[in-house]
Amino acid sequence: MTIQVSAAWEKAQGMLNDLIALLPNLVLALIVFIIFFLVAGTIRHMVKRVTRNRRHARNLGLILGRLAQWTIILIGLFISLSIVIPTLRAGDLVQLLGISGVAIGFAFRDILQNFLAGILILLTEPFQLEDQIVFKDFEGTVENIQTRATTIRTYDGRRIVIPNSELFTNSVTVNTAFDNRRLEYDVGIGYGDDIDEAKRLILEAIYETEGVLQEPAPDAIVVSLAESTVEIRARWWVKPPYRAEVLNLQDKVLTAIKNKLTAHGIDLPFPTQQILFHDQTEETDGDRTQQREGWPLGKRPAPKPRSIGGSLRKLAENRSQQSDDGHSRSAHHG
Repeated sequence: MTIQVSAAWEKAQGMLNDLIALLPNLVLALIVFIIFFLVAGTIRHMVKRVTRNRRHARNLGLILGRLAQWTIILIGLFISLSIVIPTLRAGDLVQLLGISGVAIGFAFRDILQNFLAGILILLTEPFQLEDQIVFKDFEGTVENIQTRATTIRTYDGRRIVIPNSELFTNSVTVNTAFDNRRLEYDVGIGYGDDIDEAKRLILEAIYETEGVLQEPAPDAIVVSLAESTVEIRARWWVKPPYRAEVLNLQDKVLTAIKNKLTAHGIDLPFPTQQILFHDQTEETDGDRTQQREGWPLGKRPAPKPRSIGGSLRKLAENRSQQSDDGHSRSAHHG
């Protein structure tokens, strides 16, 4: 028993002596790695700063900065391991990284998928920083494109973090992809109004609105004969296409159109509904067995036309007569 304890103590003492002997190498390796880590961060910020003011180079700057950062960190890690383990060779490290890479790939598949999607987004540039995009139920301004996720700032001051794999595999609407943007709005006029005159007034109101582009030219077209109105679609172009300017110009254009149409007697009718009673027919309608209101007459005699006012008057007379008859019966019994 004493021999075993003595052997264990000697082994522990040997390990402690090895650790003490290795301690300078550990400290040196840690210092080297910290230096490489700081240098990597500095290079990344330098690349970003150089490309910050160049719109079409910012995404490329992000990619180059991050690749340079991780490359330098890996070099620093290899040198640090070489200091701690002098017998470590480059082939052994590559083999170790290969086995570890497979294990990490299975364990962090979603993270790697988002990373690759982020790299592809930065390279292909379907949208850029400060673009305003619509993705599913989210809409806002692109704040940052990271290798894992993209952040957008909504118009009401919230931040949305969207995984890059979602953005890369789904449809995204980029509202600011081009310099100009076309807006449209449907204006309903009455069926008795002159369509050509209404179109002329709508275009006149649009042209008089400051901020609307003259080229491409605005237009007004009939798009629908609705239940209560004739729908005329007014279309005009604005620049720049950002949401704040879009809403401001839309407010001005619609206000101008409404004021112009009402000032010239063009009706902007409310939705109306027509109610037909089953006996409200006209003798001039034709064959009574095929009434257009949907109540076939059959073999019964055709009802005479009756107005709603006459029907209400007759109903009031019947109720008044019933009331008089009731009073008479009460007086007789009394």
